Amino acid sequence: MLIIRARRVFDGRDLTAKRAVVVSGGKVVELLDDAPEHGDVRDLGDVTLLPGLVDTHVHLAFDASPDPVTALDREGLYDRMRAHARQQLAAGVTTVRDLGDRGYLALRLAGEMTDGPEILSAGAPITSVKGHCWFLGGEAEGVEGVRRAVRERAAKGAHAIKVMITGGEMTPGTHSHLNQFSQAEIDAAADEARRHGLPIAGHAHGGPGIAAAVAAGFDSVEHVTFLTADDVAPDPAIMAAMAANGVAASLTVGVTPGVTPPPRIAALIPKLFDSLRLLRSSGVTIVGGSDSGIGPPKPHGILTHGGEMLTVAGMTPVEILRAFTSDAARVCRIENRKGRIAPGFDADLLAVRGDPTTDHTALRETAAVFRNGASL
Repeated sequence: MLIIRARRVFDGRDLTAKRAVVVSGGKVVELLDDAPEHGDVRDLGDVTLLPGLVDTHVHLAFDASPDPVTALDREGLYDRMRAHARQQLAAGVTTVRDLGDRGYLALRLAGEMTDGPEILSAGAPITSVKGHCWFLGGEAEGVEGVRRAVRERAAKGAHAIKVMITGGEMTPGTHSHLNQFSQAEIDAAADEARRHGLPIAGHAHGGPGIAAAVAAGFDSVEHVTFLTADDVAPDPAIMAAMAANGVAASLTVGVTPGVTPPPRIAALIPKLFDSLRLLRSSGVTIVGGSDSGIGPPKPHGILTHGGEMLTVAGMTPVEILRAFTSDAARVCRIENRKGRIAPGFDADLLAVRGDPTTDHTALRETAAVFRNGASL
């Protein structure tokens, strides 16, 4: 039995008065006011202990290079994915949800890797013929084709379903503001996911795509930028529907400092930030999905830099911590064992120097990481 002592303990919802966490068998047993004088005590000193971070949107198959798509075909993809997972864990991200790989490699890695984060895999994202990320192998067409794609992933043991509702920036010939599927196809994907008890996430930039996901009953929408062909057009009615129906916004947060975005996106940033503020004020649950791997601004483990964007949205440091721990776990449907420091929960823990409940940048000051109670 290990007792971990820290100056501060954030339990996934709030800063507590406790200063010690008892761990046994990979689980949290209890929280104590302080550590006893005797026993196996690891005193971490002036740190804050919090749940390991949960990144709701990563791509372990992408290598964060200038051309991650071409790199998919290089020999050694599986080994690179393993290395990317280790990068995530080293940054304090103890659970990742992989929303797009090739050949179910992330699912295989989830079953074989013992020195990385917990991996929740959606397999290849379901996309239209030659649609966004078609090169990952998830093309589907028609209501029955979409249902069949969901069933295949469920049969393989996927932990979630991902649908490319709109096009995306990294796939020529697709458009971020345009839907790739009919409402009937989107509804079928959500219905089939529910039949198999799986959460479903929808990649959607444009307002019509976001609205389609909400109407179908998706658990989360990824990105939620409200892009048009050449502008940003936030829709308060769609945001209100997200809040009313409990559809979370998994925002693409975390960028390497000093990296300049593409000119088209850079010109839209002020309007994107205005849209974020409106999204937050609408009461939508916001969680952090880094989209790590898609290019140089998005190396694996970048979630700890995600607080900047959420601060712009008006979120407090405590709200940001919830977005990266307990709220993220709930969106991934693992809230009964991840995202909290509480008896019976997995002992996935992160210790950082400083107090992230007052300054979110403290998340980058890693002091220790524990996975199932074992330290790195």
